[in-house]
Amino acid sequence: MPWLLVDNSNTRTKFALGDASGLLEWRGTLATPEISVETVAELLDGVSFDAALVGSVVPAKRVILAEVLGRHAPVHLLGPESPLGLGIDYPKPEQIGADRLANAVGVVHRHRAPAIVIDFGTAVTFDVVDASPAWVGGVIAPGLGSMSEYLTRRTALLPVVELAEPPSAIGKSTVHAMQAGAVYGYRGLVKEILAKLREELPGDPAIIATGGDAALIAAGVPEIQAVDADITLDGLRHVAAAVFR
Repeated sequence: MPWLLVDNSNTRTKFALGDASGLLEWRGTLATPEISVETVAELLDGVSFDAALVGSVVPAKRVILAEVLGRHAPVHLLGPESPLGLGIDYPKPEQIGADRLANAVGVVHRHRAPAIVIDFGTAVTFDVVDASPAWVGGVIAPGLGSMSEYLTRRTALLPVVELAEPPSAIGKSTVHAMQAGAVYGYRGLVKEILAKLREELPGDPAIIATGGDAALIAAGVPEIQAVDADITLDGLRHVAAAVFR
């Protein structure tokens, strides 16, 4: 039977099945604030797996996931001591988010090293993998959605807007002006961070994007070579293969 792979992030938690051959067809998703013993049990009703590997950045939800999944199969919580198949060159490895480790494993197997993985989530993270390969650090910045929501909360007259490609840089409405500021401004942030990382990282890195806003931002950032929605889950799968072999 396959392994259950769980990517527990701040906003959404993704579930998938995988085995030695790759990710399998079944997928599931829960909003992270809604995770409970009951919701996880309901989602997994009828799903069979031999073992579970959880990559979590939400400690309270990690406890719930470990409890529920542990009733059915062995559970491994991803961390720097896990068999990653790559090195860690970082002063305090215990501070590295499990999702960032999974991204590093995924990019080495699905693309190449050296590499930079940009994960567009609640925060946007840049994970840097050198040619060794080893995870050597990165950058954390506010996520696009978080920045836009903050602007709406802190200003009395600005509405909540859908993040989408603006029709022009010169906004002809409040909504279009906010979309231009968010999308074009965020692309500028990404380009500048990438430029600085490439100055410090030897070689010609693969630059891969993932996460909820990846496709929108990557459309205007030619430095990004691919959008890979499954890189985190597949990184978890490769670790599971080493843990549960």
